[in-house]
Amino acid sequence: MGLKQRWGLTSNWQLVIVFVVFAITGSGSAYLSKPICVWLGIAKDELGHWYTPVRLLLIFPIYQILLVTIGFLFGQFKFFWAFEKKMLKAMGLGFLFKEQK
Repeated sequence: MGLKQRWGLTSNWQLVIVFVVFAITGSGSAYLSKPICVWLGIAKDELGHWYTPVRLLLIFPIYQILLVTIGFLFGQFKFFWAFEKKMLKAMGLGFLFKEQK
């Protein structure tokens, strides 16, 4: 089973858009983490070997926000919102999304 079928995508073009959104989001969150670290006063010289884990923890929420935002800009909000919820539920953060009955 290919990614297109697994993710419920309807066309190869939609698959390309999804890959582009993932690429922009990953690069963008890594890029934005540096100025945010500076703004928060998180410096490599002060944290030493803890700088990288702290920066990765900072990238996580940035990535989540960018994924849905960039997905929306590319017309794929529905796909990325469902993807986001599924990923967060798998990480044990499903309580963030209350299911309506």
